[in-house]
Amino acid sequence: MTPERFQQIVEAYGADPHRWPQQERAAAQTWAASHRAEADALLADAAGIDAWLAADKVDPPGAALQQRIIGSAPVRRPAAPRRRLWWSGAAVAGVGLLGGAAGAFAVSFFVLTGTVQPVHESSYLTSSFGGSSADWSGE
Repeated sequence: MTPERFQQIVEAYGADPHRWPQQERAAAQTWAASHRAEADALLADAAGIDAWLAADKVDPPGAALQQRIIGSAPVRRPAAPRRRLWWSGAAVAGVGLLGGAAGAFAVSFFVLTGTVQPVHESSYLTSSFGGSSADWSGE
């Protein structure tokens, strides 16, 4: 701990060591104990400022100010956002129902007509986890 750093800490955080940065607190207290005259002068100045700051009190806002703030607040209209939310939910449900109906129609078409597309295994459609011998033909 240098004298300059101790002065910076006291000027920034005040005379109370509990407010000093935790990682530098022990070093600052050790420096203050070994350099008592310098530290006492800096701490006395900071204690005066701390006392002056602690004495400052702010009165709570009066009723007139509260009414003025409440009166200047914009009016909320919650009906429009709820209406839009309802329509978006209905649209999602409708798309889901249409997708289900289209899938059911496609499956029923293939089942009723008996026409099923022939399935053939091509080497570019298989993966390394499939049972295809296309990748293992060299063994």
